[in-house]
Amino acid sequence: MVLSCQNVNKAFHEKQVFRNCSFHIEDYEKAAVVGINGAGKTTLLRIIVGELEADSGQVVFGKDKSFGYLPQNAEVDSEHTIYDELLEVKRDVIALEERIRQCELEMKHVEGEALAALMEQYALYTHQFELADGYSYRSEIVGVLKGLGFTEEEFSKKACTLSGGQKTRVALGKLLLDKPDLIILDEPTNHLDMSSIAWLENYLLNYKGAVLIVSHDRYFLDKIATKIIELDGTEVSVFSGNYSDYAVKKEQVRAARWNAYMNQQQEIRHQEAVIEKLRSFNREKSIRRAESREKMLQKIEVLDKPVETRADMRMELHPRIMSGNDVLDVENLAKAFGPERLFEGLSFSIKRGEHVAVIGDNGTGKTTILKIINGLVEQDAGNIRLGTKVHIGYYDQEHHVLHPDKTLFEEISDEYPALTNTEIRNVLAAFLFTGDDVFKQIKMLSGGERGRVSLAKLMLSEANFLILDEPTNHLDIMSKEILEDAINSYSGTVLYVSHDRYFINRTASRILELCNGGFTGYLGNYDYYLEKKAENTVLSSGTGGAFPPAAGGIKSEASSAASSSLKQDWQSQKEAQAALRKKENALKRCEEQIERLETRSQEIDAEMLRPEVCTDVARLQALAREKEQVEEELLLKMEEWESLSD
Repeated sequence: MVLSCQNVNKAFHEKQVFRNCSFHIEDYEKAAVVGINGAGKTTLLRIIVGELEADSGQVVFGKDKSFGYLPQNAEVDSEHTIYDELLEVKRDVIALEERIRQCELEMKHVEGEALAALMEQYALYTHQFELADGYSYRSEIVGVLKGLGFTEEEFSKKACTLSGGQKTRVALGKLLLDKPDLIILDEPTNHLDMSSIAWLENYLLNYKGAVLIVSHDRYFLDKIATKIIELDGTEVSVFSGNYSDYAVKKEQVRAARWNAYMNQQQEIRHQEAVIEKLRSFNREKSIRRAESREKMLQKIEVLDKPVETRADMRMELHPRIMSGNDVLDVENLAKAFGPERLFEGLSFSIKRGEHVAVIGDNGTGKTTILKIINGLVEQDAGNIRLGTKVHIGYYDQEHHVLHPDKTLFEEISDEYPALTNTEIRNVLAAFLFTGDDVFKQIKMLSGGERGRVSLAKLMLSEANFLILDEPTNHLDIMSKEILEDAINSYSGTVLYVSHDRYFINRTASRILELCNGGFTGYLGNYDYYLEKKAENTVLSSGTGGAFPPAAGGIKSEASSAASSSLKQDWQSQKEAQAALRKKENALKRCEEQIERLETRSQEIDAEMLRPEVCTDVARLQALAREKEQVEEELLLKMEEWESLSD
């Protein structure tokens, strides 16, 4: 056991955050804390690491267990370079290396017993150095830095000159290199691009320790988590499995609670009707029976009505008019900032009804493309043509479309003067702004609250072409799901930039990957994109060549074989993929059965050698027969494995 929380309670100013919070984390377990914004996820982590004191309850770490904590927006601010800052984590290993070098120097000048003692000390130091992975610590640092998105040219930058997001990545790198028994991360993916998130997933999956994560990245949680700790209201519940498993079980729990509540309400109404009927008989016996039923009814522990969390925020997207079939055409677009060229010769088109996601590493120019289309940034070259009757609705991740000094009410009323006061309040209430909240200034709102105001304006725009820049940033999981449902039911056209892979998977019909200054197109969602990338990697490695770099415009994928596969019928592709997965699963099961049979064969051999068995003829014969059966079955399974492998 690494960590145990037992009946932990916390309240702020009489507002209960959570009550009787209990869970434990075992060695090597990967657990995630989920809940809506304000549920107390960060508060729970701060109590665990000792930054906050619980009102009651216990937080207990296992004996000799260490932990490392990365809060949101953690920063490293020093005069060290990025590389040297991570090198500090390996200070003990470096000191050990220096002692080894010192021993090697001293060996040249001693002999006899002194040399023997020095050799013994040298052997001890060398062994400790090997256990600490001393021979690979520098390559490990380079691997972590590159995995977190730093280039070798950036290794020599001083930490104090970095942006806030880069400083957070340095802090994350130091924590990963420290390798505590329990890594505690609060929103670790906020400042990472998609390739860095994928690297972090693999790192944590293979991490030889336990992990506790707070994250709204559902794709990340699907890959990492083996346990979900949910904060809902003041209740804390624990679910085994990843996020998708949790979502299914949560819906089952919600349905069971709702059914129990409705059944109880129906039973109460039934009993009240019976009591009323018995009283209406106006007989002593019937009245006594009515009173008896009343007493039984009063003893019932009435269930609270389940709270429908997703019913709070309401969002519907409807275009006022339909656009033409050609929504957007971009030809030979180019943009550079000083000597840094982002892209050139970029060409693509979007048709009515498409939901197109733009993905790529940080700094490749994704947001710049959206700003150029919206006329907020001037392109260096190229043409942009909007189709007939196209009306754009723009969601800006930095919320520059909001006016910081205006109140929420003014922000809506100034933009849409035809709305009445009641209509404005109803719209804001749909996005969880009620009462005096509507008179708050925009600049006083949190990132998530500003996101909800921008979504409210987007809904009111009645646009038929939505351009969204990181629309899920600062939204909790429930709000993301509501936005996903709204986009999926939207009849207009959508172009968006996002690093939320779960969101892309649910809403995209086409993906444009921006890489090396050009687009590569994929006709499907994020899972399909990953499948095609994997196929392209196999194709390129099979021919001995590297995957061709992307040039200007939308290009075919990797090779003529990949291009022709895009033209195949979508259904036949999915059927072929399903058949392949079925074979892979059968192969995996066969391997597991072989391993089980081999283990049993070895157990029989060991048992037959035991002294008390050697003298028991009947037992020996039974074991020999079982051994023969196991070997026959093992032979069949191996033949099956061979067939499946082919």
